[in-house]
Amino acid sequence: MMSGKSRQLLIHIIGSLLFLSLPVIFSPDVSEFFLMLRIPPFQRDFISFVLLLMFFYAHYYLLLPEFYFKKRFVWYGLGLIIALIIITYLPHLLIPDEMFRHHHEPDGDEFEADFPRHRRIEFLFAFREHFFQFLIVIVFSFFLKLNQRLKLTQKEKLDAELSYLKAQINPHFLFNTLNGIYSTAVNEGASDTANAVVQLSGMMRYVTSEAERDYVSLDKEMEYISSYIELQRVRLGNTVQIDYSVKGFNEGKKISPLILIPFVENAFKYGVNPEKHSHIIIDVEIAGELLTLSVENNKVKTTLNEAEKSGMGIENTRSRLEHLYPNKHEIQIDENDERFHLILKLHLG
Repeated sequence: MMSGKSRQLLIHIIGSLLFLSLPVIFSPDVSEFFLMLRIPPFQRDFISFVLLLMFFYAHYYLLLPEFYFKKRFVWYGLGLIIALIIITYLPHLLIPDEMFRHHHEPDGDEFEADFPRHRRIEFLFAFREHFFQFLIVIVFSFFLKLNQRLKLTQKEKLDAELSYLKAQINPHFLFNTLNGIYSTAVNEGASDTANAVVQLSGMMRYVTSEAERDYVSLDKEMEYISSYIELQRVRLGNTVQIDYSVKGFNEGKKISPLILIPFVENAFKYGVNPEKHSHIIIDVEIAGELLTLSVENNKVKTTLNEAEKSGMGIENTRSRLEHLYPNKHEIQIDENDERFHLILKLHLG
């Protein structure tokens, strides 16, 4: 699979070639390609397009980030003026007017006498034509840079939310789990303690190392969810009925880390009350590239502290999904006064 940088480089190369092909495509002499290459107006147009392409990258990578966004507007404006002058007049300096004159009027005395006026008109038309092309390049590169900054801001926000999620999981969840393991060790002679500790250490390792990556193995993500549920069984004991199943083949598939756990965590956060019967049903099915997560729980009265209330929750997870899996996910929620049922369909490919 092509990496993001390689794909971006390929897009730039293709876009540059298409842009430089415009003078050829719109030339009236396109049918006679080799003859067209020797015509001065075409040579000037081609040089102008090369300069416009160079200006695009200079504007995108230098003028915008170093001058415009740092509010150094005088230097930014000066850079634009210099670039416009170069793009407009450098082709005429590289392809002299005498060549243009000789091409059109080899023996024209009238043209010779009025040549300065023709040159001024030629420069005026060149300036007008290149000015609009210049504006188009500015607007296009400006739009791309703003779009890039917006995506970067969204990514930084999501990274911060993910870090906050991991911070919420670590202290609160591990504290409650360790209390549950301690109670189990006292009441049952520590028969389940070793297994619980192994699962807990595996979860800690996953959160602190694997979850830093953009994508992880689906096997590891499912292992994390399974460990979470098993530790909840230990902590909650017989106070809640937990039905958990995984169907399908997940080997070799990738998924964004910790993208599923908020939906599972939500069921234990709002669906467990020791004073009432609680039933949580969690089903995961993998069919090809489609992952379907179904989470169903009772709606019970719960008392949550501030740490529990401030978790990422479903809404923030929706934002992550929208950013990481645009047009590749669907969330269905069916709820009433007694039950809450969520279905997530996620295309992994």
